[in-house]
Amino acid sequence: MSITIPEKLSKQKYDELLNRLKKFDLTKYTNLIKENYKKPKEETEYFLADDIEDSVRIKLDYVFKRMSDKQAFDNLQEIAQYLRWLLEDKKYVLLFAYNGTGKTRLSAEFKTLGQTLNEETGEKEADTLYYNAFTEDLFRWNNDLKNDADRVLELNRESSFFPEIEDVEMESRIRPFLHRYADFDFRIDYDEYKISFYRNVVIDGVSQRVDNIKVSRGEENIFIWCFFLAIMQLVVDKGETYKRLKYIYIDDPISSLDDNNAIAVASHLATLMSGADIKVVVSTHHALFYNVLCNEIAKAERLFFQKLSGTSYVLKDTSKTPFFHHVALLKELKKAADSGELYTYHFNILRNILEKTASFHGYKDFSSCLRKEDDDSVVYRRIINLLSHGNYSIFDPKEMVEENKEYFKRILNDFLEDYKFNQKIFDNE
Repeated sequence: MSITIPEKLSKQKYDELLNRLKKFDLTKYTNLIKENYKKPKEETEYFLADDIEDSVRIKLDYVFKRMSDKQAFDNLQEIAQYLRWLLEDKKYVLLFAYNGTGKTRLSAEFKTLGQTLNEETGEKEADTLYYNAFTEDLFRWNNDLKNDADRVLELNRESSFFPEIEDVEMESRIRPFLHRYADFDFRIDYDEYKISFYRNVVIDGVSQRVDNIKVSRGEENIFIWCFFLAIMQLVVDKGETYKRLKYIYIDDPISSLDDNNAIAVASHLATLMSGADIKVVVSTHHALFYNVLCNEIAKAERLFFQKLSGTSYVLKDTSKTPFFHHVALLKELKKAADSGELYTYHFNILRNILEKTASFHGYKDFSSCLRKEDDDSVVYRRIINLLSHGNYSIFDPKEMVEENKEYFKRILNDFLEDYKFNQKIFDNE
């Protein structure tokens, strides 16, 4: 690890650094700078204190790397170490990175740093529950190639990812999550660690159950995601098996879902995270998924994770990159309204934007941002209240009826006229 911290700072640089730290609400960083840089009397510069411990130098190095676009972290392990230090003060960290940057490897490094050897059992114990591409590999299809009838999804029972699934009644824990998103069901063979799927279909007007179905790749991924959510709920509820866990690390949970479904997963995940008494990191390459999380999770640390030449990396606050979360979401709404492809979940996004706009202008309720020139504002408020509280459907999103589409377009267009945005934002991708 290369440590390059300045031996002195001009008063201007010192003040600029403290102002930036204050903006990002990084109190620990501010205290670290104040404790270790002092300005002697009659001097115009701040000097680094003598005989600073190596651990303090490392933390100072993190501060300057985080606050600078030029100084880079040396490798993924250093990024993981920094995230752990950051989480001493922050509850949530959201990372955006392009594919190929190293998100999955970073999640593995983060987990590895928290592993300790249990001297009694000889096994490694971790302080992180994580979801990434390796999690999906713990599930494997046995398609019964001989008879093509008994198709099951097998679990790797050797993995510590799985709890004593029969003791915690995993079926009853997974099902409420799955039924938010999918129209198939499942049963678990607790002795064999196998899962079979079935679906109820209507044939000639009669409902029939079709057993041992092979679900699609997208449906399989959402099932695994719901399995993870059930375990995440156990962690949040302080289940006996998971009491030692301090972190949850989630990497790209929507790799096989389209943009519409990304909104559903992000909104639901944000709800679970907001009620969790545990530190959470989420990384993704999906801009819309990232935008929804940023809008729905208060006070999350929002970072752009970028790879430079070789193995070096930088972390930038996303206020320096062109995400503009509310604008990105408004673009999605405008595009959907213009095309007429409007689904009920679009009301959730619209309400979210109205609430944040009302808060920005000092109002308590989103209805303050509805146009009040006629009596329709009361109707609009009721419609938004009604249609923004339904469950999302991943594989069967509900299209709005024509009447609600017209209401949606009027509310959105009135809002865009009353709160002026640069029109080029909507004209250009």
